[in-house]
Amino acid sequence: MENTIALRKWLDDLKLAHPLVIAGPCSAETEEQVMGIAHALKDTDVNYYRAGIWKPRTRPGNFEGVGAIGLKWLQRVKAETGLKTATEVANRNHVDLALEHDIDLLWIGARSTVSPFIVQEIADALKGTDKVVLVKNPVNPDLSLWLGAIERLRSANIKKLGVIHRGFSTYEKTKYRNIPEWQIAIELQSRFPDLPLINDPSHITGQRDLIFDVSQTALDLNFDGLMIETHTNPDKAWSDAAQQITPERLVQIMRDLRIRKETDQEAEYRQNLSNLRAQIDVIDNQLIDTLGKRMKVADAIGSLKKQRNVAVLQTNRWNTILGKMILEGQEHGLSEEFVLKMFKAIHQESINHQETIINS
Repeated sequence: MENTIALRKWLDDLKLAHPLVIAGPCSAETEEQVMGIAHALKDTDVNYYRAGIWKPRTRPGNFEGVGAIGLKWLQRVKAETGLKTATEVANRNHVDLALEHDIDLLWIGARSTVSPFIVQEIADALKGTDKVVLVKNPVNPDLSLWLGAIERLRSANIKKLGVIHRGFSTYEKTKYRNIPEWQIAIELQSRFPDLPLINDPSHITGQRDLIFDVSQTALDLNFDGLMIETHTNPDKAWSDAAQQITPERLVQIMRDLRIRKETDQEAEYRQNLSNLRAQIDVIDNQLIDTLGKRMKVADAIGSLKKQRNVAVLQTNRWNTILGKMILEGQEHGLSEEFVLKMFKAIHQESINHQETIINS
């Protein structure tokens, strides 16, 4: 991706002393609701007021947004509060209406990013626009698909471009609504450090109590900003009630998270060190999660061995695994001594799990 510095210019022009903040309700519900939230956010760190006008829903019958009338409410938000406005678009008609109502920031949702046809239609409709355009990661963990959407928009001569990391769908039950898969965002960031990267902790967590922690991780990983769903009465929201927070809570979070940029070399060193340590923290959490999954498989093996009255230790199987892991470790720059120590410890823990089951 050439000339990526141009992609960041819209963000640098804001000259922010804090991360970029995009906040507002998941859905525009009524004009009164939209304006009440906007006035509550008017004198805060919020830079863009977001509200879903068209809401893609997996199954029919759920609230799918108020439609174009909500764009008039966003116009009133800008006129009365001075906040710039943002909404999601999913087709050419949405784009045309959003541009007609002078919406400042448009984002492409995770469900749309998965379809090159949809992205191309939106790119054609936005060709040459000076509006900010952000692309959410696709619902499935596919970096190339995410980057493909960016490339289509760049080919349409859209300069004010960025991405939103909102996590990825999974069939597994986790504490998150959408698992972060931080390594994918880190990979995107390492390839294109000048591409503005926004985190959406609301959709990652699916619950308001985890928003602060995910936001802090994102900032530690050098994200440029946050998109946080905010509602004056979250529990009564018409969509995604559990993940929305009050304006007061948003203010407190931003106060606690605020990072002021320093310019000296020592500050740069600390920032780089903090970023690398945050990456290690993410990987360490993934290691623990993976080891936990491995032990659940070991438990299942223990149950099978108990049913068939088979010994826990299978020496041939163990030697085969060890030899294979030593070779794979060498390909990743890991010493034989380290791989032996690590897998002996893992193997012993697996044996302990299986013996507990067999002897129960």
